[in-house]
Amino acid sequence: MAVVEKSSANKPSVKNLPRNIWAVGFTSMFMDISSEMVMNILPLFLSNVLGVQTSIIGLIDGIAEATASILKLFSGWLSDRLGGRKWLAVAGYGLSALVKPFFYIANSWGLVAGVRWADRVGKGIRTAPRDALVADSVTPEVRGLAFGFHRAMDTAGAFIGILIAALVVWLTQKSDVLLARSTFQIIVLASLLPALLAVLSLVVGAQDVAVQGQRAAPKFSLRNMGKPFTIFMVIVSLFTLGNSADAFLVLRAQNLGVSVLGILIMLAAFNLIYTLVSTPAGSLSDRIGRRRLIIGGWLVYAVIYFGFALARSSWQVWVLYALYGVYYGLAYGSAHALVADLVPENLRGTAYGTYNAVIGLLAFPASFIAGVLWQGIGAWTGFGPSAPFFFGGLLALLAALLMLFWMPAIHTAEEKALH
Repeated sequence: MAVVEKSSANKPSVKNLPRNIWAVGFTSMFMDISSEMVMNILPLFLSNVLGVQTSIIGLIDGIAEATASILKLFSGWLSDRLGGRKWLAVAGYGLSALVKPFFYIANSWGLVAGVRWADRVGKGIRTAPRDALVADSVTPEVRGLAFGFHRAMDTAGAFIGILIAALVVWLTQKSDVLLARSTFQIIVLASLLPALLAVLSLVVGAQDVAVQGQRAAPKFSLRNMGKPFTIFMVIVSLFTLGNSADAFLVLRAQNLGVSVLGILIMLAAFNLIYTLVSTPAGSLSDRIGRRRLIIGGWLVYAVIYFGFALARSSWQVWVLYALYGVYYGLAYGSAHALVADLVPENLRGTAYGTYNAVIGLLAFPASFIAGVLWQGIGAWTGFGPSAPFFFGGLLALLAALLMLFWMPAIHTAEEKALH
């Protein structure tokens, strides 16, 4: 197995990041072009074309993430055990690319769920090894920058993918509020080429990194990863329980009268802001610490969710979605970089697997609770469309407070140099 040495950039800048970071970045960009074209309108396809209730939509999304979660944990552990990240990541991206064409023939929510779950299994296989490969490829001094750049590339792909989907919608159904089946099928076909390019980018561009020292066989134990990591996972779990699938934001936008085309343009704006914020936020986390960025991001999230609960017109949704990009840019990459700060190098794959697995497992109750709060279950009709957003905002506030007062301060390399 070919390996490369860990790179230490002479100056913390994007152009000095090693080849692996660029290869993984382009892989994520191409896969997000493909995925975001389809996944952002999938809840509209389920609701508008197949007539599925929000509780079932939440169930599909939640089980999809939960199904992948065990694989996220296993693939992270296996990458530590094998001392290699690349080919597990390739296998995961390959599976997601392979099942995507089956969305074209989906004519029931059961078939949609099956394809969605298979796609998430692919994500479960690739996510922890990919994140560990990013962490392995750089020194701690530029870790935040590397993860911020990766998120920026990932989100740039989402921005491009959504614009392509918006163009298809504009050409096929203009400003109709409801999504048509034929429009969805055209978008699925357009998503296949970038999915293939994502796999090829990783196969050709990335190499595993030589890690100094013997890799001990990791064990599935939070105790081995230290108390700070365990505390962080408890806090993240609380936040995630209120972080229902973004499908509910899309359905809320449509509930307030935003057309399919308007939703896609709004999502493109969200991803553009996310892209612009991610890299400088990652670099900032190298200087002032990850915890501050995560707390700030979660507070922004709380404001956004309370805003979605109280929104009464479509222009308010546009403003809130723009702020949603700020939240993601501040918190997402910083949280991933913090995982690497908290655990020993030989346990990084396991730690990322644990982190992603916990988030994925809690996605099921989070999304199901959101769907039930909105439309109820059985004879009960629920509390209405505002309820899941009040719930999510409250848990985000509580998580931010716990992060501030309970989570130990972990100093980055640049912070240590200043003391």
